[in-house]
Amino acid sequence: MDLRRVVRHMFMTRWQVDRAFPHRTLRAIEKAIQTSHHAHIGQVRFAVDGALHVSELRRGTTARERAIDVFSELRVWDTEHNNGILIYLLLADRDVEIVADRGVHARVHAAEWERICKKMEANFKLAKYEVGVLKGIEEVTELLTRHFPIQQELRSELPSKPTVL
Repeated sequence: MDLRRVVRHMFMTRWQVDRAFPHRTLRAIEKAIQTSHHAHIGQVRFAVDGALHVSELRRGTTARERAIDVFSELRVWDTEHNNGILIYLLLADRDVEIVADRGVHARVHAAEWERICKKMEANFKLAKYEVGVLKGIEEVTELLTRHFPIQQELRSELPSKPTVL
């Protein structure tokens, strides 16, 4: 167990999460996701987790493992066309993970998601959370528009509102 990681997680407070993602930032993210849904047939969700619970830290839970759990908890997989995408941020680690449902995963290579995650993480290291998320959503939108162009207007099956865990 990495002691520095444990300390980061133990001292991550809700106040810090709210400071990084104030109401106006969450509203901007929600609007960006709504706009994104008009450009492709993918279903995008964003979730931010302040820190992991001590038990998860003891088990050595990674941001990827937690993102997969959140993907399930938020039912991002539960779309008619298996086209759900979760952009997940573990704030204490400043680690971004993108989890895509099987319909998207079959067409988009993991390296493309990783490239977007790295760009977002670079902004987060500079405490530019809103910029990082909005640029990430923009790049996800471009990628999904290329692979899943809108052919007919589909209803949004997943909420556009960001989730703060």
